[in-house]
Parts: sequence; structure tokens; C-alpha cells
Amino acid sequence: MSSKKLGLNTICTHSGSIEDKTFQGSVSPLYMSTSFNFMDVDTKRYPRYFNTPNQEHLSKKIAALEHAEAALIFGSGMAAISATLLTFLKSGDHAVIQNDIYGGTRNFIESHFANYGIEYSFTKDLSYKAFEDCIQSNTKLIYIETPSNPLMKLVDIFAIAKLAKNHKIITAADNTFASPIIQNPIDLGIDIVMHSATKYFGGHSDISAGAVASSQEIMDKIWSLAKDFGGNLSDYTVWLLERSMKTLGIRVKAQQRNAKRLAKFLEKHSAVKTVYYPGLKSNEYHSLAKIQMKGYGAMLSFELTDKYDAEKFLEALTLIKPSMSLAGVESTMLLPSKTSHALLSEFDRATQGITDQLIRFSVGIETKKDLIEDIEQAISASNPKK
Repeated sequence: MSSKKLGLNTICTHSGSIEDKTFQGSVSPLYMSTSFNFMDVDTKRYPRYFNTPNQEHLSKKIAALEHAEAALIFGSGMAAISATLLTFLKSGDHAVIQNDIYGGTRNFIESHFANYGIEYSFTKDLSYKAFEDCIQSNTKLIYIETPSNPLMKLVDIFAIAKLAKNHKIITAADNTFASPIIQNPIDLGIDIVMHSATKYFGGHSDISAGAVASSQEIMDKIWSLAKDFGGNLSDYTVWLLERSMKTLGIRVKAQQRNAKRLAKFLEKHSAVKTVYYPGLKSNEYHSLAKIQMKGYGAMLSFELTDKYDAEKFLEALTLIKPSMSLAGVESTMLLPSKTSHALLSEFDRATQGITDQLIRFSVGIETKKDLIEDIEQAISASNPKK
């Protein structure tokens, strides 16, 4: 049956599965071989070519979820992003980059684009005009990330996709924070969608992976470069990722329910200065989120008032884990200024609104009252600054 006719959880569970024709097992067999026969076969399989049985089938699940024709699975989110950007940008080309993006992506652009002779402009803000003002005669790609890391800012996906098409520019969107459960940029006109599959796709903080989905024509171009960069994922990890993605829809929706409740709790708390979550009616992106998202996601950030020490707050947590990554079933928090955006200059962080008091909160599936109690006791235990 075509994946277009299947429900979301059915796609998560069944699309891209490998039928076990030998023993009729209910889960996909794992093909660990790194060497395959090349005689009298239609496809010459090799791990670095992204076409082993497990790689090939998992890519079909990802493509189905993102409403794309094809997809590739990489060893990390940055492997997926770097391969995609360098596929469509060469010496003399120019890219328009959303200003508020993951620190690792920004560092890659600022540290390496010049070595390839690639020009780029960061937008002044996230408005349509800010993107339009950055377009040059040699602009070949527009890159967005929505919701953004870590302030959950939204870009009008449809508007930016239309702008790019008017100028014959390709578009790429990092959809990690929303996941395909919450948002499908391709449906809104974006050409390429990328993920750190380490996050919601994996969902259990034990897998590192990345993904790209698009049309078959575009994916063929990305594959041509990616196979030479060698950013493929091992088949055992691919198999684990396919297992994890079966519960993607259930996990994300449960996490999202908690996130909305926790955002409302934090918004009313006297120790909290600001909460950044598009699901709050007070949030400046709430109306846009209702248009282009199927929910509001499970990521939020909040800023403690200057009276409290953010590091002591994290140290006092007993249930929520101070942790580098996000999107696992367990709730985690971190300081972007010390982790995800530490490579940015202090000026760049300040420009984006990333203060030392800002805490990014990846909401898990725990019982809501337990999370609230942990936050309350950590606030009490974090002695006011002297």
C-alpha cells in the first residue's frame, strides 16, 4: 500500500521495513555484511554508497514521513548538513543563511565556506524582507531552521519557499526540532529537509545519525558527493534507528503534551523571566505555528531572572538531566551559552538573544508533576546571586 494512504503511526511502524522471507520474523532482519556480490545484480551494494539493505529501507521510511521521493541516512546531523550544502554551493556562489541556527551549523559555515570560495550572508532577522535583502545575483541556496535552536523562533516557511522559487534559488530546512510528526517543510514548498536523526528519530539518547530528504533528482546529486565524503551510518545503528522510529509518533506527541503544560507552568513562575515556546498564546510566533505546524513541538527555552544562578539551578536537578543533546524520552536541560552555542562569539550570542541565564529544555515523557517538583526544588536550591 502507498505510504500516502497510511496513517502517521502506521508509516512509523511499517514503512521501510524489510520483510524476513526466510524465517518470517516480525522485525527487519539486520544485514551486517560490508561486502556484497557484484555479479549479475542490478545494484552493486556497498556501505559507503548508502545502499545496503538496511540503509536503503530506512531511507524509505524517512522519505515517507517527510513526504519526499527519496532520502539518505548519514552518520550525524552535521554530516547530512555539510554534504547537502557543499552539493549545491561551489566557489563563487552565495548562500543566504538564517541568523538564528544551531551553533554547529553556523560554525561550519563561518569556519569552512571561505576555504571553498563560498560567500554567505546571515539574515538580520527572520522576516521575509530580511531574506529578500540578502539575495544577490550569485545566490544559489537559502538555508533555514525552524523552530530555531535555542529560542524556538519560527520562519514563515511558505513565504521563504515562494521567495526562493521566484529567484530560482534552492531551499534547505533543518526540521530537527519539529520532526516530521509536527511539520513537513516539503509540503510548504521547501526543496530539501534535513534532520539530526540523533534527536527525535533516535529518541533514546543512544544513536548518532543524520538524514536528508528531497526529490529523487536532488537526492541523486547529494548522493554523488556524499558517497565520496564517506559519511554513511553503520548497518547496526541503522537497524537500531529503524526500531526507534517505530514509536516516533507516539513519543513526540507525548513529549509535546508535557511541553505545553511545562511551558504554561514556567510562564507563571516568579523565578522565570521569559519562556520561549510557540505553543503559548503570548509567544510572538504562536499564530504562525498554528498555520505551518501540526502542534508546537516538545522543545522550549526559558530564562531565569537575574536573581538566580542558572548553573546552580542545573546542578540542583535530580530527575531532569543536565545533558548536551535533546529529544530523548528523558527530560534534559542545558545552557546554550556553554554548549550548543559556545563556539559563537559573545557578541553573536548576544545578538541572537542567548544569555547566560537562558536554559534549553527538552521535555520528555515523564509524569508532569514529577518534572514540576524537580524544577521547583532546583529553583529553591539555587541560591540567589549575591
